[in-house]
Amino acid sequence: MAQQNHSCHYNESMGFFYSNIGAVDKWDKTQLILVQVVGSLFCCFILVSNAMVIAAVITNKRFHYPFYYLLANLAASDFLAGIAYVYLMFNTGEVSWQLTVREYFIRQGLLDVSLSASLANLLVIALERYISVMNWKVHSNLTKRRVTLLIVLVWAISILMGAVPSLGWNCICNLGDCSRLAPIFSRSYLTFWSASNLVVFLIMVAIYARIYAYVKKKTSVLTPHTSGSINRKRTPIKLIKTVMVVLGAFVFCWTPGLVVLLLDGLNCQSCKVVKLKRWLLLLAVLNSVMNPCIYSYKDEEMWTTFKNLMRCIGNGTRRQRSTKANARPLSSAQETGNSQPPSEEMKSDQGILKT
Repeated sequence: MAQQNHSCHYNESMGFFYSNIGAVDKWDKTQLILVQVVGSLFCCFILVSNAMVIAAVITNKRFHYPFYYLLANLAASDFLAGIAYVYLMFNTGEVSWQLTVREYFIRQGLLDVSLSASLANLLVIALERYISVMNWKVHSNLTKRRVTLLIVLVWAISILMGAVPSLGWNCICNLGDCSRLAPIFSRSYLTFWSASNLVVFLIMVAIYARIYAYVKKKTSVLTPHTSGSINRKRTPIKLIKTVMVVLGAFVFCWTPGLVVLLLDGLNCQSCKVVKLKRWLLLLAVLNSVMNPCIYSYKDEEMWTTFKNLMRCIGNGTRRQRSTKANARPLSSAQETGNSQPPSEEMKSDQGILKT
């Protein structure tokens, strides 16, 4: 029996692994359809809104600074999360039991990469804000080359983190180590992954606590002497508030899920981790919905750019319709020459031309 437990099962369907962990939490058909419909609407909003954030940063020259490039990269990770949620929604329930091992790795890998990218982006943004605020500047002196390298590094680390289970850190050859939330993921991997993310959370909170203390002290020193120009210096504080709200939303939406993953990794038998996973996934989707709303609410320039983009799209659509209308082929009467007789003005014009 022990030998069979440690043999590899790469050719089995996911139903085999769900049966191994004794999974009985199946979706009701009506509930599944409702989740897919509502989830699809949320995902459409996630994809469109985050695409607009990226387009706003590209088109508006006022956003051509390191902070906004990193913010656009965070929107790109949320865009990927929207794709991952769509793939997950239509490959869950009874369908998930029929998935192959490879398809399941793709499903979970997309989620892991998007979460890792979001977390890494928030950490890099926190460091960028720290550098700028400590120099009491609106934006840091990071060059475009360094920002590009940071973005590449973020995605390289995220893809690696998402690919680790498929590269071997799984329980396909050791069924006794399988997680209840992710039937082919090793509990040791879930413990490492969730614990490392929670540690990054603490690091970011510490960075922003240091920034807040420094800004508060600096502002109290400058206010009596620079009452007229202090408003100009409030711009970096404004950007910090935006990022702190984004970070707060991320921590609120993802901490419960990471804690549950950690409990599952630690093999907590009394914890009802399976019953919580749907609600925790809903919280994760909510985070990707909230971020574009936070950008537009906290940054007036971003909201103005959104409106300009929507106006341009609307004008482009109307112009396209007008062009199509003007390019319509002539009617059969016009093609055969059976058009209406010329008006009196046209006749007089023709007479003038003849004379």
